[in-house]
Amino acid sequence: MLTTLTSNKIPPPLPSPPPSTKLKIPHTLFKSIDRRQILTSLALSITPFFTSPELNDSQARGLFQMPPLRLSNRYFLVRAGESEFESFGIINTNPVAKTSMDSGLSVEGRKQTVRAALQLKAMGACEDNCWIWPSITQRAYQAAEIIAAVNGVTRRYTFQYSAEIVDAVGVCNSRIVPEYSFLDARGLGAYEGKSLASVSEVYASDSLSPTIKPPPIDDGTPNESVSDVFVRVTQLMSILETQYSEDTVIIVSPDSDNLTILQAGLVGLDLRRHRELSFGPGEVRLVDPKSIPTYKQPASAVYKCLNPPSCN
Repeated sequence: MLTTLTSNKIPPPLPSPPPSTKLKIPHTLFKSIDRRQILTSLALSITPFFTSPELNDSQARGLFQMPPLRLSNRYFLVRAGESEFESFGIINTNPVAKTSMDSGLSVEGRKQTVRAALQLKAMGACEDNCWIWPSITQRAYQAAEIIAAVNGVTRRYTFQYSAEIVDAVGVCNSRIVPEYSFLDARGLGAYEGKSLASVSEVYASDSLSPTIKPPPIDDGTPNESVSDVFVRVTQLMSILETQYSEDTVIIVSPDSDNLTILQAGLVGLDLRRHRELSFGPGEVRLVDPKSIPTYKQPASAVYKCLNPPSCN
């Protein structure tokens, strides 16, 4: 049972607030400040937050641009040998199928890749060790395995055992680094499944503008312009130049366009002419540092492109 206690006692009144006193500030306390002084002071106070500090050599390496001022590594560009689809004369660029065996090397493609691996060995590509960066596309990764085997490059997991730990611990010593998206074959949209000969229509558009895309298709195949591929390969080079220094990197692409657009960007050539740098299946090419001078002076005004992909 609850009992409510009441009291007839009246609480004491609250104290009255002190009388308000108006603070008088003499006018002589502040000097006259004009608008220009205020803006100048504000600019000086916020400048350190927006001014980039001076970068040293190693910091600047992460800021990759095309054409580059210099390269920190030695690069070999390799197109994988002929694929099964290519042996049938069929265009296959849908990334959904890139890891299927049908996207792997054909019998002729394996022979081409072995020749490429021997050529790399003759060029001393992996004498002081090297890194192999293939697309995860089946034929490119198979090519990387062949290159590694011929050139004595570690490509397997090793296992370490500990007395305290019963299970083996896998340690990745592989120098093959699969690339999952930046080196995908150029998506050709509605040309997917058509004859390889029809690619000439794509290159005709490329010669007009690097921003023209192949017609789209609804099966998931991308329709990429030259500019789209240029963005991908620039991102790849940014990673490689940041991650490695004074190393040798072998880039293995499933198609020619990745490599021609990359090479055009590196040497400052007009991206509309990338097709003229075409790689055949199994072709190997060294990126010659002499082809990347401090000031890009192209061999012909037709090629001049100092700010790719904008070459107009």
